[in-house]
Amino acid sequence: MQGKGLVRFFLIFLTIVCIYQFGLMLPTRGIENRAASYAQSQCADAGTDAEKTACVKLGTAAYLDSLSNQTVLNLGFAKFTYQDLKKQQLALGLDLKGGMSVVMQIDLRDLVRVLAGEAGKTNENFQKAIELATEKQKSAQSDYITLFKQAWEEVSDGEKLAPIFQNNPALREDITFDTNNDEVAAIIRQQADETVQLTFNRLKQRIDKFGVTQPNVTLDNTTDRIIVELPGIDNPERARNFLQTTAKLEFFDVYRVGEIRQQLDAANRKIAAREKALESNDTTATTPGDSTAIDSINPLNSLQQGLYSKLSVNGVTPDGQWAFQQAVIGVASATDTAKVNEYLASPEVVMPRDLRFVWSADPLSDESDIFRLYAAKIPPNGVAPVEGDKITDAKADLDPQNNVYVVSLSMNNDGARAWAKMTQAAVPDNREIAIVLDDEVVSSPAVQSVISDGNTQITGQFTPQEAQDLANILKVGKLPAKTQIIEEAIVGPSLGKDNIRSSIRALLIGMSLVLVFMILYYGSGGIVSIIALLLNLFFIFGSLASLGSVLTLPGIAGIILTIGMAVDANVIIYERIREELRDGKSMKLAIADGFKHSYSAIIDANVTTILTAIVLFYFGLGPIKGFATVLIIGVICSLFTAVLVGRLIIDWWTGKDRNIAFSSKISESAFANLNIDFVSMRRFTYVISGVIIAAGLISFFTRGFELGVDFKGGYSYAVEFEEQKSIEDVRSTMTAVFGEEPTVKAFGDANTVEITTSYLIDSQDEDADAQVLAKLYEGVVQLAGEANMEGIDKFAGTDESGIVSATHITRSIKVGPTIADDIKQSAFYAAIFALLLIFLYILLRFRNWQYSLGAVTALFHDVLVVMAMFSIFHGILGFSLEIDQNFIAAILTVIGYSINDTVVVFDRIREFMNAYTKKTKKEVINLAVNNTVSRTIITSLTTLFVVLMLFLFGGGSIKGFAFALVIGIIVGTYSSVFVATPVVYDLLKEDAVKAVGKRTKYGNRVKA
Repeated sequence: MQGKGLVRFFLIFLTIVCIYQFGLMLPTRGIENRAASYAQSQCADAGTDAEKTACVKLGTAAYLDSLSNQTVLNLGFAKFTYQDLKKQQLALGLDLKGGMSVVMQIDLRDLVRVLAGEAGKTNENFQKAIELATEKQKSAQSDYITLFKQAWEEVSDGEKLAPIFQNNPALREDITFDTNNDEVAAIIRQQADETVQLTFNRLKQRIDKFGVTQPNVTLDNTTDRIIVELPGIDNPERARNFLQTTAKLEFFDVYRVGEIRQQLDAANRKIAAREKALESNDTTATTPGDSTAIDSINPLNSLQQGLYSKLSVNGVTPDGQWAFQQAVIGVASATDTAKVNEYLASPEVVMPRDLRFVWSADPLSDESDIFRLYAAKIPPNGVAPVEGDKITDAKADLDPQNNVYVVSLSMNNDGARAWAKMTQAAVPDNREIAIVLDDEVVSSPAVQSVISDGNTQITGQFTPQEAQDLANILKVGKLPAKTQIIEEAIVGPSLGKDNIRSSIRALLIGMSLVLVFMILYYGSGGIVSIIALLLNLFFIFGSLASLGSVLTLPGIAGIILTIGMAVDANVIIYERIREELRDGKSMKLAIADGFKHSYSAIIDANVTTILTAIVLFYFGLGPIKGFATVLIIGVICSLFTAVLVGRLIIDWWTGKDRNIAFSSKISESAFANLNIDFVSMRRFTYVISGVIIAAGLISFFTRGFELGVDFKGGYSYAVEFEEQKSIEDVRSTMTAVFGEEPTVKAFGDANTVEITTSYLIDSQDEDADAQVLAKLYEGVVQLAGEANMEGIDKFAGTDESGIVSATHITRSIKVGPTIADDIKQSAFYAAIFALLLIFLYILLRFRNWQYSLGAVTALFHDVLVVMAMFSIFHGILGFSLEIDQNFIAAILTVIGYSINDTVVVFDRIREFMNAYTKKTKKEVINLAVNNTVSRTIITSLTTLFVVLMLFLFGGGSIKGFAFALVIGIIVGTYSSVFVATPVVYDLLKEDAVKAVGKRTKYGNRVKA
């Protein structure tokens, strides 16, 4: 073998790199163990078990955070902080560790409005275009600026965009009256790109301070979306707030209630009169709602109509004290705030022009749903005197006097001067200043002295974690644009542990079967393949760690599949060596020729697999991209270990005149001298395939598919009950709760069901997720009973002590309509591009369109059969057969595997057509198939070993994926022999065969 020195170099180099990568795990684990021990010692007297658990968790995170920027490992040539070390580790994905994944849409509507200024506010077509673009974004895969431009051209009736944006000082040099719409859109897109990038950078900085180990944050520039993965997160609500809070911090002077009481009274009288007039014309009108709750807060409020039927105005109590600080205008229950806003926006309400009403962020107490209303004074320029960009530092502190957590702020020089001016003006009357975060008042301190050093505090009903989160957010700064979660997946830690345990079990059993088979079938040659396989796994894990990859459940499936496919190259080589030995060649010559004559088939087979993996990587999302990464790395490592390292080992062994065997007594004569007329069987196999596909088509149009939530949108929850529940009982109960019939099916073990609903999926309400969860909770309580649901953590499946509850949610997924459309479109493109690339590659390699068409026909056949099985058997088999992202990954993997098989057969047909010039087309093709059938069966069998173990022992969430692979491998093997080859036979003319047979592949004419 030429280049042995180069192979040795790469073998040693890769081994050193992988050992280095794995070696970095030791100091990392040591630091984490010390952090846990330190936290446990500090929290020994924390109180209850729940408090101790929370204390240890926070303490561990704080310890590790303190080391995030300190050198903890110095190797001389490289220094590492703890964060650096974690980046060098192979991270576990959400489905293996538990955690939360979200896709966030960056909202660019406000940016477009700001760039348009007053011209946009007064232009009716502009407002229509904004609304239409927002609607288009729900089902389009384009960015918002492109959609806005399209919407404008639909509604503007030829009006130009330039006049709307040209008065903006920031755009005046670029946009003139003559600038066309395309140019205007391109200029706005540049502004949007800056905003999107800054939003992404700020959000990434926030997440780095969130305390999550190895978060993954990526930006999709084509759709202005941010994908965030937070492994190990156990408080999704906190994460949502942390991710979506814009952190627009503003300090405003306020009106006191006495200063606008007359206007409020006048507004109330007018609104009450209007409503009374409406009631007199409506005999079905009802009296205003019950306001007992707010009356009890302020007994002086006795007016029960108009504005005051919903808003209890602040006033002086009988003991001469104000019910609330004078900055509070009034209070209202959470359910009445929207109505109060409507009243205050009505024409009857006349207030100072600089006044803006703002609600408090928190209720009066944890047990209350009563919120306070403030009246902020807005400067003429609309900009607060002090904003968040003046903040230089923020930290959470414990106020020792009041024993509450506060957020302490430090400002720069400009902020300190503005803050001193505000506090100086407020001192004489001890006036309040409203500190507003994202249009909600988080604090309203009364100023007692001038603050000239730029330091202040935000007080509120903060828990330690909330105070720390707010400090981290303010330290990073506000997001330039709002973000909205349009897809969300939460996996509980119990499901993650089950997944990794079952997947590792499947990996070990499948690998063991392959190892035993290779030794029994190939003897000592099988031992070489085992060494190559173990090296392959070593290099795969080392490569993934060095690339900073995240290992997911589909990723483990990719490794398991790679184990089966890695054997393929060994099988091709060993079967060819056995052929050469049967032809009477010496062992050394048979080995040399066996390797040389195998390269073409091995390269073709693996290139086609890599092509499909690249397509999957490009179009896939999240875990599917990880699956494709594993598959690409696995195929490359397999080629290196099986072909090059395997040859190196064999040459080293035989070079010392030691014997090596490529068969055992069991396999010595297996598949030798086969003479089956495969071509003549084609009409029968065409009928079999036709019947299966026809049955599938009938099922498509009658039963349809079991679409997963990521294809149709909606909310999906995996609920594990203490006892097994009937699917029908769950479905009927949940139908009554949601008001529509959800999809209910088995998920994993017998006690777990998956409930999928489209309830409120199109809602724009901020609390839509909470409303859906509340409905689910209501239904689960009916099914499981109150006793079983007490203390449930509806996300992670743990109660306050950290113990898994009897009935809990192990996984929840939210997919908005936009994401669902994206996934369907990307799946379609992935399949089409994969088939197109394979068609072109086969055409390039075999120089005959008949081969390309035969291969693609077989691939279509395989896809249709797998889809037919999913349509026919969904709801019949005891596991989920969803059409989702995992299914698309399985389909593309089947395409790659099937073409792998087909190319090996085609390669031998091409070789024999060159070699046997006197044989007929039928004889040549039959001979080629008979010669390769041993490789086809053995490779399929070894791959089936590992995939079948994944199906039998893998977790419930990957059952459908494994089933598709099992069917795909069987069908792919069948189609290579009974579909692809017969199609080539029927398309290829006899004289074309003769034209090929001018010279052998190696330059000499051969006569049969």
